[in-house]
Amino acid sequence: MTKTEERDRALQARYGAGAAAPDIAWNDVVAGLLAHRTVRAFRPDPLPDGTLATLVAAAQSAPSSSNLQTWSVVAVEDEAAKRRLAQVAGGQRHVAEAPLVLVWLADLARLGALGRDQDKPTDGLDYLEMLMVGVVDAALAAQNATVALESLGLGSVYIGALRNDPEAVAELLGLPPNVVAVFGLCVGWPDPERPAAVKPRLPQEVVLHRGRYDPTLATGAIAAYDAAMAVFQAGQRMPEVGWSGAALERVRGPGSLSGRDRLRGILERRGFGLK
Repeated sequence: MTKTEERDRALQARYGAGAAAPDIAWNDVVAGLLAHRTVRAFRPDPLPDGTLATLVAAAQSAPSSSNLQTWSVVAVEDEAAKRRLAQVAGGQRHVAEAPLVLVWLADLARLGALGRDQDKPTDGLDYLEMLMVGVVDAALAAQNATVALESLGLGSVYIGALRNDPEAVAELLGLPPNVVAVFGLCVGWPDPERPAAVKPRLPQEVVLHRGRYDPTLATGAIAAYDAAMAVFQAGQRMPEVGWSGAALERVRGPGSLSGRDRLRGILERRGFGLK
């Protein structure tokens, strides 16, 4: 297969068959990024020695706002702990089945402790901005780890459902105040008997704005994307609901947030200032 054919096939998978493919530069790094897929079926095989340290090194190589490094990660390999995390996540079996679950944390406790040790004020930690810094730092670090693990032939799936009950996660993992689990990441060898496919994304014309934001929805493009998603869902033996219906159902109201509508109060009880 030529590089051009490889690129065209990857773009077709990412945007759906028949979608207008953007003209992009192509190399092995871009190819790896476009090949990303969510893996929810893992082989039971253990991970190679050094995998965890490799992923953390990659994570620590991500950008960090003002180099504050307001994130931490808990590596969970204990079977009972993974089963408990799976319960919090609404019974997602892959959380219990993956050999490794990384729980990524927004961590303001480290800076608070540093201030107390050096008798310096840390009143800035009481503002919403600092929680946002912690969440962004954790997300950037986790995505670096994801790129690294995929380069090693491993697969992963993010688990936002840990936010269904952050207090239960905090109790299980022994998190101090001013630390909250942002999401989990299951890591393991993809099971070839239950293969995952590349999930199509919205066309670039829907998400890319040049110079100024254009609030006009590209309705035709979204309709085409709904069709592409229905094809993907059929191939993965999922309900063929497209994208629009699923997305709007997810945001219809507090009852569709799986308990995460309580997040503000939980953060306050966890010690976060939200000024």
